[in-house]
Amino acid sequence: MQTSHHAALETKHAGLDRRIADETHRPMPDPVVLADLKKQKLKLKEEIASL
Repeated sequence: MQTSHHAALETKHAGLDRRIADETHRPMPDPVVLADLKKQKLKLKEEIASL
């Protein structure tokens, strides 16, 4: 059974995935922004896995 908290984390994770893809496809992706987004995504993934 999926809790609302788990669903919210999954939604945030998917949003970060889209933001990473958008940044990657820019003409000059900002490596600092990409690194920050990837760190946030990893943190969410770890939190989801711990549920």
